[in-house]
Amino acid sequence: MTEDISVEESLVDDVAPDQVTDPVATLTSDLQRLQAEYANYRKRVERDRSLAHEMAIGAVLTELLALLDDVDRAEQHGELTGGFKAVADQLNSIVTRIGLEKYGTEGEAFDPQIHEALMHDTSADVAVPTASKILQPGYKFKERILRPARVSVTDPAGE
Repeated sequence: MTEDISVEESLVDDVAPDQVTDPVATLTSDLQRLQAEYANYRKRVERDRSLAHEMAIGAVLTELLALLDDVDRAEQHGELTGGFKAVADQLNSIVTRIGLEKYGTEGEAFDPQIHEALMHDTSADVAVPTASKILQPGYKFKERILRPARVSVTDPAGE
């Protein structure tokens, strides 16, 4: 037994007083660290879940864009009447309520971030590159472009 005590005493003598830690303080700091890690994990999971939800809705809305284009063309040609008009109005109402936004108007400045140029022309009537004709409207969902507006661009006439 005397050997055991002397070994312990020698170990205690080798440790400086500033290196001795309070076990309660150590456990408390470990607990705080674990709580912070768990809180960060919960935030990351919630953010990922929200992003996955938005991506799924965006994917469904992207699949509906061709149908919405067909409805717009039918309406422009006066072929949307009766029960089909009611269905088209309800479809437009639903996608608008979900958050789908249609954009692209003739005469707005051309922005390559949201427009896709399919045709090009020059004119002295414009001062900046302009989306002079909307060939196919663009759609976005929560600031994410699902499809760029396909436009005819008119550049200012150069010298």
